[in-house]
Amino acid sequence: MNLDKMLKKYRIEHGKHFRLKDHDPADTHGLDSDSKPQAKKLLDDGIAELDRLQNILAAQDLSGMLIIFQAMDAAGKDSTIKHVMSGVNPQGVNVTPFKVPTEDELKHGYLWRTSQHAPARGTIGIFNRSYYEEVLVVRVHAEALANEKLPPSLVTKHIWDERYEDINNFERYLTRNGIAVVKFFLHVSKQEQERRFLERLDTPEKNWKFSAADIHERSFWNDYQQAYEDAISNTATKHAPWYVVPADHKWFTRLVVAQVIVDELKKMDLHFPKLTGDQKKSLEAARKQLLKGKD
Repeated sequence: MNLDKMLKKYRIEHGKHFRLKDHDPADTHGLDSDSKPQAKKLLDDGIAELDRLQNILAAQDLSGMLIIFQAMDAAGKDSTIKHVMSGVNPQGVNVTPFKVPTEDELKHGYLWRTSQHAPARGTIGIFNRSYYEEVLVVRVHAEALANEKLPPSLVTKHIWDERYEDINNFERYLTRNGIAVVKFFLHVSKQEQERRFLERLDTPEKNWKFSAADIHERSFWNDYQQAYEDAISNTATKHAPWYVVPADHKWFTRLVVAQVIVDELKKMDLHFPKLTGDQKKSLEAARKQLLKGKD
């Protein structure tokens, strides 16, 4: 399998001609059910390589990575994060889910609550939803924007373009400070979402995952699709690309996400720190001290 070709297929760096309808949620890059064993082997290899690279990232302690997951309900964000990050050191990864803003969060600018959780150097930060909600759910639901209590003079027809600009500037700021930004839109079809919702209703062990709000949000499907298309087309850049990952088949979604993260980490020029002459002398002195203690 040509992994580079596969990743390029889903990578969006320039959004000018991006159209969501051009991306098939059921795409598997030519793989079928008979290819699942091969895909699982590639996923396992990817997870192992991710663990190796994360170890170097932590040791080097110069760069970090922010990974953003956005999707419609039931697209598989939680399970993708769980499976792809299953083999890495949990001390080097921080997952932050963002739900409805609290009263305190609404008193601040919309980037305030997420910026506090940006990853430190040497770590990987994962946002399960993110500041992109401000140009998605807040755009679809006028009452959400009203709850932010902005001065009326700032709520104009340009507000979404202004927010795209803010987000682009924030992501440029992160990359200029050594934090790579990788964004995933898990693209699920309306039919597959329905199937997963029904599965949650029909399976007692999955009942807890279902919320009546999910059905309410589903009624805004077309509005959300347009909001996602606009958000991706206006914020896809070379330094902070979007990956529009087909999400109708979870095994394929996980494979793509794992390979993307590995690929992006490899671009970061990671290597273990080289010791100075004095540091090497200190290690040799420590060795002698330990050996002396054995006698």
